[in-house]
Amino acid sequence: MSDVRDELFYKQKHVHDLLDEAGLAQSETYCARYMDFLQKAKTERLANAEAVRLAKAYGFHEFDRNAPLRAGDKIYRSVRGKMLLLAVIGKKSLAEGANICAAHIDSPRLDLKQVPLYEQNEIAYFKTHYYGGIRKYQWVTIPLELHGVVVKKTGESVSVNIGADPADPVFYVSDLLPHLAAKQSEQPLAKAIPGEKLNIILGSLPVRGDTGSDRVKLGVMKLLNDKYGITEEDFLSAEIEAVPAFPVREAGLDRSLIAGYGHDDRVCAFAELQALYETEAPEKTAVCVLADKEEIGSVGVTGMESRAFECFMGDICAKQGVEPDHCFEKSFCVSADVAMAFDPTWPEVSEIRNTAKLNYGVGIAKFTGRGGKSGSNDASAEVMGKLRGIFADANVTWQYAELGKVDEGGGGTVALYMGNRNIDTVDAGVPVLSMHAPYEIVAKHDCYMTYKAMKAVYASK
Repeated sequence: MSDVRDELFYKQKHVHDLLDEAGLAQSETYCARYMDFLQKAKTERLANAEAVRLAKAYGFHEFDRNAPLRAGDKIYRSVRGKMLLLAVIGKKSLAEGANICAAHIDSPRLDLKQVPLYEQNEIAYFKTHYYGGIRKYQWVTIPLELHGVVVKKTGESVSVNIGADPADPVFYVSDLLPHLAAKQSEQPLAKAIPGEKLNIILGSLPVRGDTGSDRVKLGVMKLLNDKYGITEEDFLSAEIEAVPAFPVREAGLDRSLIAGYGHDDRVCAFAELQALYETEAPEKTAVCVLADKEEIGSVGVTGMESRAFECFMGDICAKQGVEPDHCFEKSFCVSADVAMAFDPTWPEVSEIRNTAKLNYGVGIAKFTGRGGKSGSNDASAEVMGKLRGIFADANVTWQYAELGKVDEGGGGTVALYMGNRNIDTVDAGVPVLSMHAPYEIVAKHDCYMTYKAMKAVYASK
């Protein structure tokens, strides 16, 4: 009866039991590339720049509306340096649709306020505004680095990067010592660290010989002016992000895991990218979307709700005399976003039958949203069946994924925005432990299977 059970019952399969020696080696090679990408791509701007650099190395060129477009051409368009759209033109007309993989490259972080610099009791600080769904207590007493741009009123743009180089200083948000934290410890986790106390320490040395006020602030501003040529007013037109200064590392004695900041969702973004880089002359046009602002609702000109995607697809379709809406209705999209990995330390928040586990492959989510599927795309049975078929043909190991128990979990992806465009869409991605934390964990084998999954979607007919 064991054969009958295997045939009739659904059972998750551990990737390590299925890969041969060649597969294990390929998994390691792929993950080494991903770790290098993640180390360099700590903000959406840095992720965009690194993806473009790699794309050029793989033969992609910037899309020109006025240039001819032929099957096999590899093109990209960077949208304001924070969203990236890439495509490999297929043999078939876009009237038959495109195969699309969409991920996001922004992650939860601390943003500097527009008037951030101040001095309090001879310590200089930056004021911050947290971005996305963070647990504020996790961001105190960890090393931070700063990345971003300052745009002067002359239009000159200055890149800021401090803390990533081992020779650089790092930054820090202080917390109370336990001896004096009795009242704080009585507070719920969500209230113990108020957002307005997430202030970054910058320095403590006053300018010698100066008799005015704010001598430490002045010393910090002089250092920034010497290095970047900026004044305090220039922060009004700056985007500077504080992100964890942790290196990307292998985790576990068996080195089976990857620890790093920003797995959500650069782990899926890189899977899409590497798969597209290696795609040659597909039957249908293969499109990779790397969007910004997903963590705050996919809004703005670089988010998935903007018309940047329609503009890109419209320009490509125009080359073939195809209406974009006619292309969309025949297209297929995987919203590649991370899934929650089952955590045996906290089993009470999960419904184990419908939760992804580390090392069991790419997680497919029919729906996301909250409670009664609010805010969800909710893929149809036909779409789910098609994805299962694609994965079966490509020998991709997959599992089902849901974000916690019905009344406890919830979250969103870019899937509903693709669905709103009349594109069949389903979520699939890498399971993550400690999602949205400053340091997250993923399994190497799941990363590799997600890359294989994206490659299979691009190649599907």
